[in-house]
Amino acid sequence: MKIFNSLTMTKQEFVPIEPGKVSMYVCGPTVYNLIHIGNARPMIVFDTFRRYLEHKGYEVNYVSNFTDVDDKIIKAAIEEGVSPEEIAQRYIAECKKDMEAMNVKPATTHPQATLEIDGMIAMIQELIEKGHAYEKNGTVYFSTRSFRDYGELSHKNLDDLRSGFRDLKVSGEEEKEDPLDFVLWKPKKEGEPFWPSPWSDGRPGWHIECSVMAKRYLGDTIDIHAGGEDLIFPHHENEIAQSTCANGVPFARYWMHNAFLNIDNRKMSKSLGNFFTVRDISQKYDLQVLRLFMLSAHYRSPLNFSAELMESAKASLERIRNAAARLRDLVENGTDAVLAESEKAVLREANGFTAKFDERMDDDNNTADALSVVFDLVRFANTNVPDGAPKELAKGVLDVLLTLTDVLGLIVLTEKENLDEEIEALIEARQAARKAKDFATADRIRDELKAKGIELLDTREGVKWKRI
Repeated sequence: MKIFNSLTMTKQEFVPIEPGKVSMYVCGPTVYNLIHIGNARPMIVFDTFRRYLEHKGYEVNYVSNFTDVDDKIIKAAIEEGVSPEEIAQRYIAECKKDMEAMNVKPATTHPQATLEIDGMIAMIQELIEKGHAYEKNGTVYFSTRSFRDYGELSHKNLDDLRSGFRDLKVSGEEEKEDPLDFVLWKPKKEGEPFWPSPWSDGRPGWHIECSVMAKRYLGDTIDIHAGGEDLIFPHHENEIAQSTCANGVPFARYWMHNAFLNIDNRKMSKSLGNFFTVRDISQKYDLQVLRLFMLSAHYRSPLNFSAELMESAKASLERIRNAAARLRDLVENGTDAVLAESEKAVLREANGFTAKFDERMDDDNNTADALSVVFDLVRFANTNVPDGAPKELAKGVLDVLLTLTDVLGLIVLTEKENLDEEIEALIEARQAARKAKDFATADRIRDELKAKGIELLDTREGVKWKRI
């Protein structure tokens, strides 16, 4: 398996620190509002990669945090007249609902920054003692010049960056020994939450939070650190500096970053009126459609969100679900006949799709090409598993399809729905009309059902239906 490592800018063979086990940290959201579809991309992408690692037999320790103390959370709390904790807890709960609806597995651990303050104070103290941080008027800064590899992840020219920062003349920046130095701890402001520390009553900087949570739940050096490409600088760059200097060992061996999500070829923003939350999308689409859409492009490629592409994803998901439902019906209603040699050959060929799927996923989590294998399998099943096929054949092909879609986190078999009494009565009336050769009435009822979003399918096993 190869991963494109943002640190080296090359695809590298993935070799975990401990055989059979993977430690993985993914930066989670700041919880001041409902998550937007930009937040959803890394959630879905790296959940899928985690599922694939588990499919390959790895035991994955997957940590994804909630940033629950932040300027935006404090601002929202002031506007509502409630505590920052109330805002954070509300939107953590709402985020978990959206993640469940997108079929994103809960992390092994979902740490919250406010519950890890003691660890942050301890790491900051260690950085000061080792000469990598300094205090000025209650604020503690990390000294970027003390870490010779600063900038290795972002591949930025640090002299240009320093010059740019000097030109900004930000208030309070004159305290810094270097324009690129960043805050580890800052004193409280009026009305803000705070914690006591050796330097001031205050709160941690954003970057130190992830360094401490990764260390506590995964160790000093982790296998994979992931997130959106917007986090490379300064957040992930600063995490590397803090963790490496505090722990004395490299922080993460592989860095994975997903590209941006655009809306109708423009950057998503509230000012442009093209800002969508996951909850907004759920009003119009099953969120499995959003998941399939997110996986339809390589995670390192920019992805454009549009109504047209979502409709295409909806149709694609329906194609997979129809194939899975047909195979399930064949398993339930098919014969127990012993497979003919030709049918055994079909089953062997179906099993071969797993290797094709794995080959795509082994190439840097290429979900787009892996999805194409799933659609190839759907076409294969529709062509080579006819109505009336033996149960064993249908079940074998269905098992392969469900294995691959489960890796992608796509729910393609839903519980059989119970039609309401009115629709059941209409279906029975149509059956009676057909039996009486009253085809005009039967056709009228079919059209009436279609208007209600129910399509009837006349098969050898009887009348089937699906929602349209």
